[in-house]
Amino acid sequence: MTQLRKVCAFTGSRADYSPMIPILECLDTDPEIDLVLLVSGGHLVPDQGKTVDEVREDGFTIADEIDVVLSGDHPAAMAKSLGLGVIGMSDALRRIRPDVLLVPGDRYEALAVAVAALPQDIVIAHFGGGQLTYGVVDERIRHALTKIAHLHFVLSATDKSRLVRMGEDPAHVHVVAGALLRGHVTGRTLGRAELAQQLGISLEPPVFTITYHPVTSDQLESARGLAAMLDALDSHPDATLVFTAPNVDRGGQQILLQIRDYVWRNGKRALLVPSLGWRRYQSLLACSAVVIGNSSSGLVDAPAAGVPSVNIGSRQEGRDRAASVLDCPPERAAIAAAITKARAVQRKAPPEPGRPADNDLSRLVAAPVKSADFHDFQKKRFYENDLGGVDK
Repeated sequence: MTQLRKVCAFTGSRADYSPMIPILECLDTDPEIDLVLLVSGGHLVPDQGKTVDEVREDGFTIADEIDVVLSGDHPAAMAKSLGLGVIGMSDALRRIRPDVLLVPGDRYEALAVAVAALPQDIVIAHFGGGQLTYGVVDERIRHALTKIAHLHFVLSATDKSRLVRMGEDPAHVHVVAGALLRGHVTGRTLGRAELAQQLGISLEPPVFTITYHPVTSDQLESARGLAAMLDALDSHPDATLVFTAPNVDRGGQQILLQIRDYVWRNGKRALLVPSLGWRRYQSLLACSAVVIGNSSSGLVDAPAAGVPSVNIGSRQEGRDRAASVLDCPPERAAIAAAITKARAVQRKAPPEPGRPADNDLSRLVAAPVKSADFHDFQKKRFYENDLGGVDK
């Protein structure tokens, strides 16, 4: 009888969890894998919608919940949360004793669980390495996770090339198409009327979906961009505005307070939802004329749904983007003009709803996880490659 491989998947926020659902479902149904989840970060924060409840409703086994988020917008709060995460997750991993730890993304919670796993000889599989986002500290965390991890799942050949240049063995880097990590919800999206009823707001067109996160590498831009965006929205008084909450990051609490105040002042045409969840978010995109803010969803989810987006400031600098993404500086006039231009763009029909075939996910993700050679990973070696042009 084949011995089960115990896999622990970490998730620290709605942003990293939703894209991973198709992969988690694939692993959960594999007869050779025992999948459990370790939940932390924004999932446990009420202002973020306490989305751990959504994870539980999806039917996954949650092995442990580690509360690490300290209140406060000072950078030290994030550093202390990181420290708490290492302590709490070290104990959790010792109890769970997984063979493989799956770590998605680039946030400090992900770094904490990877650091906790490092001395425990747990094979670490990282999703999303090689991406570039110069406007946030996540950029450096992502590359740090690459060097800690043994096994890599990336979104493109370009990302794989970056990892190989960082000394990662190409045999351990697997390209997984972006669509696989952003699986569509087949046949489960809501119509405009049902979504409006659930949200408690009339979704009269045009609908703007708005997500603005802190620019952690430039707090001045973060504040300036938010103020400019809110002012720019006043120049579109006919729009219905649906805001989602900012990340649990340095500066996030101040952004949340300002958005709450703006929503209160704009009465029936504006709404703040801490977390829509994957199904309702996709449903909202289907109703939206434009996506506005500085979230990766404007560069990934919006184009996939055929919705133009306005990307504000430097937060997503370095990330690939579709032609439907309109970049603009964090200035009122530029943002207002970009929104006007986006509203004039004819929406493209999104791809037919669907999700990756289970056999594709099994081949691309489950198979490498199951075949990972623990002995080979005990001594992770730097992969020497000829970069060319390097001074000797």
